[in-house]
Amino acid sequence: MATKVGEPKEAICEAAEKLDVQLLILGSHSRGAVQRAFLGSVSDYCVHNAKCPVLVVRKPA
Repeated sequence: MATKVGEPKEAICEAAEKLDVQLLILGSHSRGAVQRAFLGSVSDYCVHNAKCPVLVVRKPA
């Protein structure tokens, strides 16, 4: 797959749709609400905008 330029969250959703992905699996950094508010969350964006099911995996404790 080619390298994409732009917002990672949008590029991931676009690539998943283009490649007809059946399940999108993403990792989570488990950031707090304040960090997420300032930095945004790629996994949260994909959960709400991807056209396929999304599985978010947390970092082990």
